[in-house]
Amino acid sequence: MKIAVVGETRPGERRVALVPGLVSRLIEVGLQVAVEPGAGAAAGITDDDYRDAGAEVDAGALAGAGVALSVQPLAARQVRDLAPNAVTISFLPVAQELELVRALRDAGHTALAMELVPRISRAQSMDALSSQAFVAGYRAVLVAAERLPRFFPLSMTASGTIPPARVLVLGAGVAGLQAIATARRLGAVVRAYDVRAASAEEVRSLGAEFVELELPTLEGAGGYAREMTEERSRMQRELLAPHVADADVLITTAAVPGRAAPMLVTSDMVAAMRPGSVVVDLAAESGGNVEGAKPGEEVTIGEVSVWGGQNVPSQLAAQASQLYATNVVNLLLLMHSDGTVTPDFDDEIVAGACVTHAGEVRHAPTRELLGEES
Repeated sequence: MKIAVVGETRPGERRVALVPGLVSRLIEVGLQVAVEPGAGAAAGITDDDYRDAGAEVDAGALAGAGVALSVQPLAARQVRDLAPNAVTISFLPVAQELELVRALRDAGHTALAMELVPRISRAQSMDALSSQAFVAGYRAVLVAAERLPRFFPLSMTASGTIPPARVLVLGAGVAGLQAIATARRLGAVVRAYDVRAASAEEVRSLGAEFVELELPTLEGAGGYAREMTEERSRMQRELLAPHVADADVLITTAAVPGRAAPMLVTSDMVAAMRPGSVVVDLAAESGGNVEGAKPGEEVTIGEVSVWGGQNVPSQLAAQASQLYATNVVNLLLLMHSDGTVTPDFDDEIVAGACVTHAGEVRHAPTRELLGEES
């Protein structure tokens, strides 16, 4: 069976779905790997790197492929090039890709969405949301440090002492925890808040202070937070306001796949920060945690710089690709048997990640979006 690695064409996407170091894992089990020319260029990977790893570099890699690997979803026109009953593995934000879902369904292909991989222990090595959030959390602190017009660490010199920067992180999931760890490495004093009580211990283990607001916790399924009511959201903003005002850097990371990001910080709260302070909103693409943040743009609110994240992992394309490719290969090999890739829907990981199969939409929320009956 031929595995095709697709070159990314969507604006700003620099990652690639397979790196040369993982090609051998597929070849060893009897799979053929074909890579479109230049697929890894934006991540610093040459065509010769793929050839040296045993892959074929072919402009027609997608033609007749049994499996297509990509970061962003295929274009609808690419679906026609695949072998019958092929498998596609990529991120697949169904609400924005309904026409593609219809094309995959009508062609009889099996589409697996990396963001739908269940958050269970056995699937940790396939959890692309977490691996990419890890990259984004690190990048967020570098963005803030570049823009903050002061030192991050405590500095004691003969000319005087410079106090450390104060960083506040809202959301202590994978991205938030990595942001905390990175800010601590740079010497900042870090505080963090999350609506999940279980996150307090993780925050403290990284040397940061957990902000206690004395509000009910919102523990949800799969490690995510439950959606909060508007009244609780209002109370939370009021209680967070003095903590935001006291920070030199605010990093927000609260996002839930498939839902709009919660608005945690108003523009008035941002404007109350000291002049020169920096805000980094990693959730800007999904609606934003910060009022006024715009994805892919840097705006000014009061005298505060607000940076809205857009495809942040792609800004560190080499390492983001390495992590994502590992997730993809582990999912692919879960379905491998005797030189072919055959989805087993008795496996909860495969079943959970599947959007379309054999002419049907298997993912219930997507069926609802398409107006199909269960």
